[in-house]
Amino acid sequence: MISLIDEKYMPGDTESTGGCFHRPVLVRETVSALLPAEGKIFLDGTVGGGGHSLALLEAGACVIACDQDPQALQEASKKLAGYSNRVRFVESNFADLADWLPEIGVKELDGIVLDLGVSSHQLDTPSRGFSFLGNGPLDMRMGAHIQRTAADLVNQSSQEELARIFFEFGEEPAGRRLAAHLVKARGRAPILTTSDLVKAVESVIPKRGPRHPATRVFQALRIAVNDELAVLERALRGLSVRVKGGGRIAVIAFHSLEDRIVKRFFREVSQEWIDRPEWPEPQRNPAYGFRLMTARPIEPSEEEIRQNSRARSAKLRVIERIGNES
Repeated sequence: MISLIDEKYMPGDTESTGGCFHRPVLVRETVSALLPAEGKIFLDGTVGGGGHSLALLEAGACVIACDQDPQALQEASKKLAGYSNRVRFVESNFADLADWLPEIGVKELDGIVLDLGVSSHQLDTPSRGFSFLGNGPLDMRMGAHIQRTAADLVNQSSQEELARIFFEFGEEPAGRRLAAHLVKARGRAPILTTSDLVKAVESVIPKRGPRHPATRVFQALRIAVNDELAVLERALRGLSVRVKGGGRIAVIAFHSLEDRIVKRFFREVSQEWIDRPEWPEPQRNPAYGFRLMTARPIEPSEEEIRQNSRARSAKLRVIERIGNES
């Protein structure tokens, strides 16, 4: 689903949520890497509360602000209201934008920023069901177009499927035992709220150290509900072809599964030559077209982590399209 929402979400149409909707991480580092300037066009594929977009706009650039969460777009429209002539809001999953951009006259981009993961607002809103810290419906959908909720997965998936989700998306060692327990528990009563799930998890996985035993389980269900890893793969491949020579892609990942995908893709498109044991000699890489700008990921400073604890796991990677800007 893609829809232009320049008018639908202009400031004044919604009530203020109050407080900080979402505190973006690595803003200075990201914007510095993207080299914004007057006349350049950037895609913020996960606009959230608008922090990265605001910094790009303040530098004179134009921004296509995308998010699949309408509440995020509402908040971003208020933050970016002073730049309405240079920002365009789009309600969409960022993976669906590649083929659609030419329809609004944007054939090439000067840069892309993707701030992955869940926003502060989503975590802090119990009715969204993303967090184990408050009680709410077991939802976890990032957009209303997503059909299945986390409750649907927990109550309808087979034991084998649940174990796979917990292992692959949460790297949870106790995933098999938890899946078996959930199947038995839901036979007695449906697991419909975050508190229901937390109680079930705590009965199987004991608390060790500072991490809550439900952390990996909630991450796994969120990724499965929103198909996050497949969406990221599709977005990187589709959007990268829209970046012009000299343009850059900056991606901020918050857990190892996301970062692994970004790292692998960036390496794939930045290696001019590839070699395999069965080949007589190296061959030119057909995917080659970018220069790797971050040999190691950029991480938040200690000061940023002190101010925003959710930044502690963030990793920023950047690539640049080879060639001169047209």
